[in-house]
Order: sequence, then structure tokens, then C-alpha cells
Amino acid sequence: MEKDILVAYFSASGVTKRAAEEIAAAVGGELFEIAPERPYTPADLDWTNKRSRSTLEMNDPACRPAIAARVEDMGRFKRVFVGFPVWWYVEPRIIDSFLESYDFSGKTIIPFATSGGSGISGAEKSMKAVCPAANWVKGKLVNSGAAAWARSLK
Repeated sequence: MEKDILVAYFSASGVTKRAAEEIAAAVGGELFEIAPERPYTPADLDWTNKRSRSTLEMNDPACRPAIAARVEDMGRFKRVFVGFPVWWYVEPRIIDSFLESYDFSGKTIIPFATSGGSGISGAEKSMKAVCPAANWVKGKLVNSGAAAWARSLK
């Protein structure tokens, strides 16, 4: 295991989790789940309901859902893969919570996402605005081929 690589991910349905596991295995990184302090229910994730938790969060750019746990000794990681499903063309607000929870100055962040139809460019732009001190590598949608892509970055 590479001691300086972290693969942090948020996964609502398990799809992003599988991609994160593939990436961690490919690069020898340590896995960390960005889990909400209050887990999402299926009703919370109903994007067709204008009053669902996910819809309310995504309609509030300042929303920062609480995270259940912290990364121990974030300082030891030089490269951080950050994975998430694309929600409303950007990253879920809990990813912003994660990015604002640590000092990423001088660290390299590599975003990866899963999506049923949206691209990752809106999320990349948004994440860079939330965390400008990091060194950013172009992200990728990893609905398939996550391991091969990650290995190409080593």
C-alpha cells in the first residue's frame, strides 16, 4: 500500500464505492468513506421530490452536511483521489464538507465520479472553487475502467 495515497469517496448507492475500491487496489491507496453523520434514506435520495433531503441540500450552495468520521493524520497523504456520484451536474454537498475540513495546500487532488448521464466538468469547476489551494489533476467519469485510469496516473 502506498502510504501517501488516499482514496476518499462518497457513495449513495454503492456504484461509486465499487469504483473507489478498484482505484485503491490499482494504486495501493488507503480507502476512506465520506459517510454522512445522518445516513441518507431512499426518501432522502428521491431527486424527483422537491422537498427530499438531497434536493434541499443541492439547492443550497452553502449547505455542508456533517461527515461521520475524520481522516486520521491527513498530513501524511500527498495525493487524494476524491470520488462521488454527480448530483445536479456537480459534486454532492458532502464533498464540499470534506474539502473544507482539511488543509489541502500542496496536495494533489484527483476527482473521479460516477454518473448516469452528466459529465464531471461542472463538479471539477465547483470543487476547485471550494478548495483552491490544492493541485488539481483533471478528473474522470469512471463508470467503467476505473483501475486502468488510476494506474495511468501513478
